[in-house]
Amino acid sequence: MLYQQIAQNKRRTIYVMVGFVLLVMVIGMAIGYVFFNSAIMGVVMAIIIGGIYMVMMISQSTSVVMSMNHAQEITDESQAPELWHIVEDMALVAQVPMPRVFIIRDPSPNAFATGNDPEHAAVAATTGILERLNREELEGVMGHEMTHVRNYDIRLQTISLALAAAISVLVNIGMHSFWWGGGRRDRDNEGGGYLQIIMMILSVLVIILGPVAATIAQMALSRNREYLADAGSVELTRNPQGMISALQKISTAQPMKAADASSAALYISDPLKNKHSFSHLFDTHPPMEKRIERLEQM
Repeated sequence: MLYQQIAQNKRRTIYVMVGFVLLVMVIGMAIGYVFFNSAIMGVVMAIIIGGIYMVMMISQSTSVVMSMNHAQEITDESQAPELWHIVEDMALVAQVPMPRVFIIRDPSPNAFATGNDPEHAAVAATTGILERLNREELEGVMGHEMTHVRNYDIRLQTISLALAAAISVLVNIGMHSFWWGGGRRDRDNEGGGYLQIIMMILSVLVIILGPVAATIAQMALSRNREYLADAGSVELTRNPQGMISALQKISTAQPMKAADASSAALYISDPLKNKHSFSHLFDTHPPMEKRIERLEQM
């Protein structure tokens, strides 16, 4: 059951990521068609901008993310012996290098992993999670984070942020082109045909709704990664109850005070505790009860 769930989640992650990349290209195509009279030019522009943002995002230091969340690095096990040893043990079991370890001074229990790859990874835990969770539960949480590191989820999240940023830039380029007189297509060549009118309407809708679709794709990718990391934690610790108990305690916590909103998807649980009464499309994490239910079935 465990390995079937892991395989299923990996397939879903690939589908969402492929869809995300295609979305960038479609938005580029729409912008090129509407504002520059060339869909191909728009696709090329989207690929270039997306590539530039991915290089920029991947090359950013882990310290940037940690600084945004007011995390302080511990460089010696004497500063937080239990956390240090648990991270060390889980990294050993996951067969990844020991990541850098950070602590966030916040009473709300939470944790996250970040970095470009397992060789340049880092994990952060709040003081609240160190105070409220016992060793078994903390092992489950760190097993979850080591799964993110081992599976390159940390890089995947970085890429998704870069693609979302690229979409935002593309839409801004389109809007600026509109206000500065772009988008005046050669109507004599088009002949005012219905097909051209329909294509124009569809392209404008893609440009307008593109950022919304990108946000939904980013959130879907994040939610799917959390299910996979939960399963990976059980694989590493061989103790589903530890992870279940940890999630139950985390689910009753108050929102974090120090968390950066743009980093919310990195955390093991939504640090902002956003509620959406009508839909879960924009949730950064799957419902906690569903995560616990899946773990109980393992």
